[in-house]
Amino acid sequence: MTDSVPILMYHAVTDAPAAAIRALSVTPGAFADQMDVLRERGFTPVTTARLGRAWRGGPALPRRPVLITFDDGYRGVHRHALPVLRRHGFRAGVFVTTGWLRGPHEIRGAALDAMLDWEEVGELVAAGMEIGGHSHSHPQLDQLSDDRLSYEVERCGEIISERTGSSPTSFAYPYGYSDRRVRRAVRGAGFTQSLAVGNALADPGQGPFALRRMTVGWSTGLDEFTRLVEGRAVGRTFAVDRTLSKGYALVRGTRRLARRTVGAGVRG
Repeated sequence: MTDSVPILMYHAVTDAPAAAIRALSVTPGAFADQMDVLRERGFTPVTTARLGRAWRGGPALPRRPVLITFDDGYRGVHRHALPVLRRHGFRAGVFVTTGWLRGPHEIRGAALDAMLDWEEVGELVAAGMEIGGHSHSHPQLDQLSDDRLSYEVERCGEIISERTGSSPTSFAYPYGYSDRRVRRAVRGAGFTQSLAVGNALADPGQGPFALRRMTVGWSTGLDEFTRLVEGRAVGRTFAVDRTLSKGYALVRGTRRLARRTVGAGVRG
């Protein structure tokens, strides 16, 4: 599809990631090589907000658009990724879990690895990066009660607004999962577009609150990365991941139904 856009999902950028996030991490050297590929292939990185505006009828996207996104808010995004992005003049989106970042809102012991602090977030903003929401404590949003769901999404947006001086308009679902109720909560909190995973190219038909991304991790070689951004063999690369995701979604839906049934029985 000619309107399809690759949205790349990164997490930590480090040579020594924590074991829990190693599969989703990339080394600084690998990240630099991947950004070189984008430059050599003529891609223009845009923010999620820019993509959302374009697909709602706003100014057209540049030729060969791509989105570079980072989830959670690991410190390596500032230490290792930012210098590379600056060198190329690239923009990116950093979707932060506000309760994991170092500072006054930190949930002690919750983060999986070294995280950004708010001063570093400010430097990312000053460099032109988009700061988006990723919940406050990184729960599975579709497993929460309505009140807790609203708190996680709204509190995240409030903290980002307070600390950066600008209300975020883009959101990324923790674990990549959402359902209609979660998407409605995100939209109600003032976000205008949000990102899932899906491991496929994004296109307007997915809707602004279910845009798909492709995982870039420890095992992503440079040839495979090039195929992904070019939109070649994406289905084959992520076929197993998508099958597992569909199965897990079914399990999660069954769990939700079981809890509602039990709750109804208790109330009755």
